[in-house]
Amino acid sequence: MPSHREKRKLPYSADQMYALVADVAKYPEFLPWCSAARIRSRAEEGAAEVMLADLVISFKVFRERFGSKVTLWADDMKIDTEYLDGPFKFLKSTWDFRALGDCECEVEFFVEFEFKNRILQGAAGLFFNEAMQRVVRAFEARAQELHGQKA
Repeated sequence: MPSHREKRKLPYSADQMYALVADVAKYPEFLPWCSAARIRSRAEEGAAEVMLADLVISFKVFRERFGSKVTLWADDMKIDTEYLDGPFKFLKSTWDFRALGDCECEVEFFVEFEFKNRILQGAAGLFFNEAMQRVVRAFEARAQELHGQKA
């Protein structure tokens, strides 16, 4: 099963990066291959806010909608995503944000997935790491657009 882990030190606060990743509805504005996003519902569940969200991913002839449960742990500065429905057999991702001062943080991203379709799984394996690096860079570019480059 393909997986990817990346850790970055960024010149933005942990709060800024957490808010950027938590704003799922804005993903089509900056994430590669994300053509649409819809929040189905939001609810407080104990110490977390839980969103059910749909994303539409478009890449060449491939266009699929998938649903996820996004759990926002604001106190712990963590975001967990679990797959609900769509073309995957399994998909899980985690974002962790750790403050390194007022204007700096460490962001760790982990994702693993498996498509239901063996052909899609094989094709995804060919470009998976590059695609995940592009996604992480897209979040970094969005942070710079929103907050500017900090010294």
